[in-house]
Amino acid sequence: MLTGSCLCGGVKYEPHGSLIQPLNCHCSMCRKAQGSAFRSRARISSNDFKLTIGVKLITFFESSPGNHRGFCKVCGSPVFTKFDQYPDFLGLPLGLLNDDPGIKPEFHVFVGSKAPWYEIAELLPQYNVLPPSSF
Repeated sequence: MLTGSCLCGGVKYEPHGSLIQPLNCHCSMCRKAQGSAFRSRARISSNDFKLTIGVKLITFFESSPGNHRGFCKVCGSPVFTKFDQYPDFLGLPLGLLNDDPGIKPEFHVFVGSKAPWYEIAELLPQYNVLPPSSF
């Protein structure tokens, strides 16, 4: 069974079902939220995501209109993102998974705003915007 947790262990979850369209996002918001060169994430159906511990520890920040990033308020780990425009899906950072999800990022997005000190080495497709249906 696939599980995930935040840095302090106060929030734990189980994603069931398929992780959809894994990608690496290089936008400035993802870089700041992750404290890294990019954010690796996938989509998951809201119905396929179960918080098992720590519901009360999650706080939200609207990083852009309609995008609500959920963080553990104890350790700051980014747990998931809710989208007003797509309420049936969540954005799930792959870095919080405790197990191998069996998928790898398929492409890079917002490469025009990537960190200037980071060079993308993979031969994955690169986009300056988010391709349709990738939200």
